[in-house]
Amino acid sequence: MDKNTVIGLVLLAVLFFAFFWYTNKQQQAVLTQKKHEQDSIAMVEAAKRKLIDTAAALRDSIANDSISKTAAAGGFQAAARGTEQLVTVENDVFKATFTNKGGQLRNVELKNYISSYNKKNVVLNGSADDAIGYTINTSNNSSASTADLYFTASPVVKNADGSQTVSFSINSPDGRSITHQYIVKKDSYAIDWNVGLTGANQLLTRGLFTVKWQMHPQQHEKNVTYERQQSNICFSEGNDFDYISSKTERKFEKPVQWVGVVQQFFNTTLIAKNGFNKGGDLRWARKQDSSTTISDVEATLQAELPASAQQSVAMQLYVGPNEYKVLHQQAEGMDKMVNLGRDMYSFVRPINKYIIMPVFNLFSSLVKNYGWAILLLTLFIRLVTSPLTYSSYLSGAKMKVLKPEMEALKKKHGDDQQAYAMDQMKLFREAGVNPLGGCIPALLQIPIFFALYSFFNSNIELRGQSFLWSHDLSAYDSIVNFPFEVWGLGNHLSLFTITAVLTSFLISVYNMAMTPTQDNPAMKYMPYIFPFILFFVFNKLPSALTWYYTVSNLITLGLQFVIQNYIINHDKILAKIEEKRKAPKTKSKWAERMEQMQEAQKKMQDAKQRKK
Repeated sequence: MDKNTVIGLVLLAVLFFAFFWYTNKQQQAVLTQKKHEQDSIAMVEAAKRKLIDTAAALRDSIANDSISKTAAAGGFQAAARGTEQLVTVENDVFKATFTNKGGQLRNVELKNYISSYNKKNVVLNGSADDAIGYTINTSNNSSASTADLYFTASPVVKNADGSQTVSFSINSPDGRSITHQYIVKKDSYAIDWNVGLTGANQLLTRGLFTVKWQMHPQQHEKNVTYERQQSNICFSEGNDFDYISSKTERKFEKPVQWVGVVQQFFNTTLIAKNGFNKGGDLRWARKQDSSTTISDVEATLQAELPASAQQSVAMQLYVGPNEYKVLHQQAEGMDKMVNLGRDMYSFVRPINKYIIMPVFNLFSSLVKNYGWAILLLTLFIRLVTSPLTYSSYLSGAKMKVLKPEMEALKKKHGDDQQAYAMDQMKLFREAGVNPLGGCIPALLQIPIFFALYSFFNSNIELRGQSFLWSHDLSAYDSIVNFPFEVWGLGNHLSLFTITAVLTSFLISVYNMAMTPTQDNPAMKYMPYIFPFILFFVFNKLPSALTWYYTVSNLITLGLQFVIQNYIINHDKILAKIEEKRKAPKTKSKWAERMEQMQEAQKKMQDAKQRKK
C-alpha cells in the first residue's frame, strides 16, 4: 500500500470509531430516559396501589373494629354502632353539652369566665379524648365500656324547681338495661349523675362498679407553663383531703369520696355520694411540650354494690371555678382545692382563711377596683404589724447614733476582727441595743409573703381584673415581650416587678447608710444581691403580688423617713444610752458565755500570731 492509502484507512477507522462511540452514547441516553420514564410510571402505579391498599386496610380496620365492638357489645348489639347525637342544656352559669356516645357529659362552657389564652368562654372537659365510663358484662364471655356504647337520648325535661333532666338509656333483649340521668340545677356548677342498673348482678362482676375516667385539661391562662405548675390532682380519701403535685401515681387504699382535676382557677371533679368504697388508683402527668394541654389524667375508681338485680349509683360532676365559697358548699373538703397554704407552707393557711381573705373581701366590697383593694389590704397589714416594726426602727435609730463609735472601734482594731467583735458586743450591751432588732420587718415579710403568694395565685376574683397598666392581676404584667426566651426571665418584662425591685433596692441603700462600713465584700454587697434575685423571682408572679410588694416597700421607706427624722429624737436616744452606760451592769449567763468564747478565741489567735 502506498502512503495515501494508509492515511485513508486510518481516517476511516477513526471516523468509524467516533460514529460507533457517538451512536452508543445516544442509545444509552435513550435507554436511561426510557428507564426513568418506566420508573416514574412504576412509582405512580405503586402509589396508586398503596392508596388502594391503605383505603382497603382502613376499610378492613373499620370493619374489624366494628366487628370487635359488635362482638364486645354482646346482648347490647343495638348500642354497638350508631351516630353521635349531642344534647345541650343551659342554666344561669354554664352551657353543658351531653353526647349519646357513652351517655356522658361532653363539655361545659362557662358563661362568666373568658379564657386568657383564646379570649373565648372557658370550656372544661372539652378535649376530644376525654371520656368517663364503666365496664359492664355484655354477655357470658364479653365485656365493654359504656363510654363506647351508643345510648338513646330522651327529651330534656324541665322540672318545677327550675332544674332540667337529661336521660340516656340502653337495653338488651333479655331485659337488662342501663340509664344515665343528669340533673342540671338552675344556678349551680354541679351536675347530678344517677346511674340505674337493671340486671346489675349480671352486668357487674362480683358487684364491682369500676369507673374509668380520662381527662386532658386544656390551657385557659396566659402562660401555659405557669398554669401547669399551679395544676394538681386533689381528692378525698378516707374523708381526708390530700393531693398530688410532684408525684405521678396514687394508689387508693381507703374509700374515695371525690377526685378533682384542678387547674389554676378551674376544676372538674367526680363525686361519689356514697363513696368509692373499694378505692382505686390514678395516674397523672404534667405535659412538658409546646401544646396547650395541661396534663394527662387517668383514674380508676371502684365501688362494691350489694348483690341485687336493681341497683343505682348516685354521683355528681362539678365543672366550674375554684371559688372558695362555691366549693365550700360542695363535698366535704373541696374548699381546700383553693391553695391557701399547703405542706411546709400550711402555717399560712389560717392567716389567709381568717385574716387575709375576710379583710380583702371587705375592702373589695368597698372599692370598685381590686388594685385599690390590695393597697388597702397592704395598709391594714402594715398597721397591724406597726408595733413590732416601730421597735425595729427604734433599734435602727440607736444603731445610727452608735455608728461614729463603731467606726472608731473599726479604726482602732484594724484587721483584728476578733477584738472588734468583742468591743462591739460590749458597746451594744452598754447602750442596750439589740443588733438584730432591725431584722424584724424582714422576718415579718416571710410568712406574710407566703400567705399572699398562695392567696393571689388562687384567688379567682382577681382573674381578668385590670389595674393601671396590668390587664390581669392574677397574671404577670408585661410591658415588653421578647421574641425569644431569656434565661431566668421568660419571654417578657414585668413593670410591677421593676417597681418592686427598685423599692427593695432603695430600702437596702437606706439600711446600709445606718450600719458601719463593711470590709468584707460579701457582707458589703449582700443587701444589693437580694433585690437582684427578686428581679428573676418576681417576673413571672401575679401582678397583684408584685403590686402589694411595691406598696409595702413604699410604706417602709416612708415610715423609716418619718420615724427617723420626725418621731425619734436622736439626742434623747444618745442621752439614754449614756445613762445606761453609767448604770451598774448585770451580765446574763448567755453574755458571759459569749465573752468567754470570744476571749478564748482571741487567746488562740494571739498564740498563732506569736508562733508565726
